[in-house]
Amino acid sequence: MSSIELKNLIKKYGDGFPAVNDVSLDIADGEFMILVGPSGCGKSTLLRMVVGLEDITSGDLLINGKRVNDLAPRDRNLSMVFQNYALYPHLTVFENIAFPLRLAKGQHSDDEITQKVNAASKMLELDEHLQRKPANLSGGQRQRVAMGRAIVRDADAFLFDEPLSNLDAKLRGQMRTEIARMQRRLGVTTIYVTHDQTEAMTLGDRVAVLKKGILQQCASPRELYEQPVNLFVAGFIGSPPMNFLPAEVDGSTLKLPFVDVPVSDELAEKVAGKDLVIVGVRPEYFKDASLGDANKGTEFSAVVDQTEWLGNEQYAYIPFEAHEAVQGKLEELDRELDGEGMRTQLVVNLDARSRLREGEEARLVFDPALMHVFDPNTGECLTRDDAKAAEIAQDSEDSRKAALERARKREEQQAS
Repeated sequence: MSSIELKNLIKKYGDGFPAVNDVSLDIADGEFMILVGPSGCGKSTLLRMVVGLEDITSGDLLINGKRVNDLAPRDRNLSMVFQNYALYPHLTVFENIAFPLRLAKGQHSDDEITQKVNAASKMLELDEHLQRKPANLSGGQRQRVAMGRAIVRDADAFLFDEPLSNLDAKLRGQMRTEIARMQRRLGVTTIYVTHDQTEAMTLGDRVAVLKKGILQQCASPRELYEQPVNLFVAGFIGSPPMNFLPAEVDGSTLKLPFVDVPVSDELAEKVAGKDLVIVGVRPEYFKDASLGDANKGTEFSAVVDQTEWLGNEQYAYIPFEAHEAVQGKLEELDRELDGEGMRTQLVVNLDARSRLREGEEARLVFDPALMHVFDPNTGECLTRDDAKAAEIAQDSEDSRKAALERARKREEQQAS
């Protein structure tokens, strides 16, 4: 196990473009760190810099306090699991898992190799497949073989490069659980690259959000969701994504497309002098007032354009015209988030009990205290509560340490 420290890492290619631009991260011993962002944000490049497959243009990479910039990949004692599994088709599952041990000639006896492979296969439920070839395995089984090969090395850290992107949705869900269980059980420091925010939110102790090579925010999934630092992070985290609405500033009132919302004196002071801001509201914060959910909040009416019923929840879509002063900013954000430039619409996540249908007028209610307000020029979140964010961060770190301690005790009980 190890701690990994990235200090002002920069990666420039021949044309001078910084694929990774001044990224600094402290990854604690046993921590599960996720690197996430849209295509081309530099997350895979950053991972390859850590493992040694990409040179570092400037900055320092430290493993357990030791600078390793100039060490070859084999000398960094890191295990990497690739997107395409990188299995040897002519070798059995047993030999694929054992390969890194046999590569270290003379360091492991045959008995030690057998013991390590069997221990890994038992953990990953591969015992009955040890004599099969990769071509005869499912995608999920191949991924587990690749993970087994990483486990037997006793590496200081695991590095995953979009390992589940080739699997179907059901298998991805199963493998997420396998990876999370394995990481907690082994307590190994892990860096995991993904473009799938569901993986990021469910797996990571902390998540580093990248945009065009620049680190936007690194925090626990809950802090990213509840206390984003800017418009980009708010838009990237959450599914369906956060609604962004233009709002005209009128003293202590924000005039949204559907309703005027009174704001606190503190927020009114922050938006003073601005003609327009962008308001962010999560889809699930809207409630169907006809169901009796209007205990507190601001109520408004709007015509529903389309609905989607999914059994346990229902989505309603309500188009609106974006103010021309922020239309460009919203379109730019959509492009950065790999969007398709669809028309602006309010997405509402309703209770499955709701009977709203397309073409009907809906009575909706939401709590203005749950709004995020952003500066349209800088993208800064004006409603971020640093004290609340620090509280969430501490709670998440305490939970991480407690989970590792529980896993360690389970291992000790099973060993005895």
